Amino acid sequence: MKQKAFWPRSPRRFSTSPKLLCSSPTTQHGPLLHGFSAAKSPLSVLPTKSLIYSVLFTSVMSSPLLKPSLAVLKYVIDSKSSLFHPSRNALTRYLLRTTIYNHFCAGENEVEVRHSVQKMKALGFKGVILGYARESVAKIDVLNPAAAAKIEPEVLDYAVDEWKEGNLRTLKMIGAGDYLSVKFTGAGPAAVEALARGDHVPPPRIQAAITEICAVAAAQGSRLWIDAEQQIFQQAIDDWTIDLMRQFNRDGNVVVLNTIQAYLKSSAQNVSRHLTLASAEGWTLGIKLVRGAYIAHDYRSRIHDTKEETDANYNHIVQFLLTRQYPADEPSAHAFPHVRLFVATHNAESVRKAYSLSRHRMQNRLPTIPVEVVQLQGMADEVSCELLAYNASSKGSDEQTALPGVFKCLAWGSLEECLHFLLRRAIENQSAMERTRHTAIALRREAWRRLGWTGH
Repeated sequence: MKQKAFWPRSPRRFSTSPKLLCSSPTTQHGPLLHGFSAAKSPLSVLPTKSLIYSVLFTSVMSSPLLKPSLAVLKYVIDSKSSLFHPSRNALTRYLLRTTIYNHFCAGENEVEVRHSVQKMKALGFKGVILGYARESVAKIDVLNPAAAAKIEPEVLDYAVDEWKEGNLRTLKMIGAGDYLSVKFTGAGPAAVEALARGDHVPPPRIQAAITEICAVAAAQGSRLWIDAEQQIFQQAIDDWTIDLMRQFNRDGNVVVLNTIQAYLKSSAQNVSRHLTLASAEGWTLGIKLVRGAYIAHDYRSRIHDTKEETDANYNHIVQFLLTRQYPADEPSAHAFPHVRLFVATHNAESVRKAYSLSRHRMQNRLPTIPVEVVQLQGMADEVSCELLAYNASSKGSDEQTALPGVFKCLAWGSLEECLHFLLRRAIENQSAMERTRHTAIALRREAWRRLGWTGH
């Protein structure tokens, strides 16, 4: 019999607009974690320069300036004009590099990225997830599964080799306990076409490349997660990733995690399918749970109709995993396997629920699974910093071992690659206005505090 829901669901309904499904509910004005009051502002750990840029960007994101700002940014980075494009105009490049890029991205080379990683760990984060910003986004109605046949084999091989070397290079920038973020479409046309065909196994050159990447990650004590992508690719991505988990996630160890998008109606069943395979075949399952980021490029019928349904489904999956249950409606005959969960969200309510339930079960010695929490660099700092403050306040206590680790997810790459990466995410999430307003309020309060002004 299914356990009664640990968290009540709000009766409030949301708009069925597709734009709302990836946004987050309003964050609380009070502490993220009930009963916790930090001795000083959790945001006090942010460097002043980072705080200033955060105030600036969140103020724009939570105002009517957001849509025109995104339109201008898109025009600039897509422009062929030498007057606007950052690769042709030194002033444009300087302005974008010293503002948006530096705030949201880790760097363009190994020296810059290592410096960014060290800064994050100095703030108290347990580790980082680092990914190369290059990615491919396909238009469902124009994708031609036979297109790769027209491309020279040498070009296909070069794209795969470049992808492999990029991921191996990224691994050298992180250490034990950190994660590598991998996108299969980054391997170029051969990967895109194989994924679109729904091939159950990768082409041999891609198979050899990802196996080498996983082996290097395991040897240095790092892990990797395979990012979710569009639904036209996702079934094959799941198949390829499950094969990697079969190979590398053995003896209770987790090297590879797969990503599940909770805005999909089938996500709870997909999690249960992963659990069943892991239990039946004896490997450890790693899951990164996100809400979803391809709503503008995906099959709308496969996505929950309302934002409330997406939020409820996300929390439902987290709850059932942390209580070691299968989240699908159908009961399973298989025992619950070894699982590691990454709660990857800027949604403060989901973070609070996951964090609190994990602590509760660990402290009371109830069956549960390891869980970690992550937000993107430059975003949801009020959530990340409060978790860091709570963890810091618990050092030396018995509770310390029960606390989920807090991570930051960083993207690196050229200015153009990272700006395209950031622009797509901003467009997908531009309706997350209410949460951003509360983020902006928290950041402004910290700015006033540093100026010595009260009452704001």
